[in-house]
This record gives sequence, C-alpha cells and structure tokens, in this order.
Amino acid sequence: MATVPMMHALLVAGILFALGVTGLLVRRNILFILMSLEVMLNAAGLAFVAAGARWGQTDGQVVFIFILSMAAAEVAVGLALVIQIYHRFKSFDADRASEMKG
Repeated sequence: MATVPMMHALLVAGILFALGVTGLLVRRNILFILMSLEVMLNAAGLAFVAAGARWGQTDGQVVFIFILSMAAAEVAVGLALVIQIYHRFKSFDADRASEMKG
C-alpha cells in the first residue's frame, strides 16, 4: 500500500494553517472567523496524524480526536455567540460586536 510522505502531509497542513490565519486576520465577518479557526484546528490535526503515521503510533489519531471534540465545543459556543450578536446588532460584523458592553 502506498503512503503519503510525511513532508507532503506537513506541507498541506502548513498551507491550511496559513490560509486559516489569513482568513482570521483579513475577514471581519464572525462566521468566516469561526470557519478560519476550524481550518486551523484541522491543519493541526492533520499534522498530528501525519506525524503519528510516520512513526507508526496511534498518538496522532488520539490527539486528533481531542482536537475534533474541542472544535465541536468551540462551534457550539461560537454559534451561540453569533446568534446573540446577530439578534442585537443585525449584522455579523466583528467590529460592531466590539461595541458590546456588559
């Protein structure tokens, strides 16, 4: 069975992480910010799985399961915040949300 070289998997993970950081810094829409965070978490998970596969260990897959569960919790909390921000400001713009006061 042919396997993907570790360098290629890490290169794809690095590109995905860079795209996530770029989306996080450039976009002002809260939904795009959450999607960029998800891309960054998946890139980190891909790097862990590639490293685990390289050394024949399942540690990378276990860490990826933890990353997926953390991403699910982040999505649940993030979408609840997005709904509250949209109800209050009628916009998904992050700059409008900075006006929120306790």
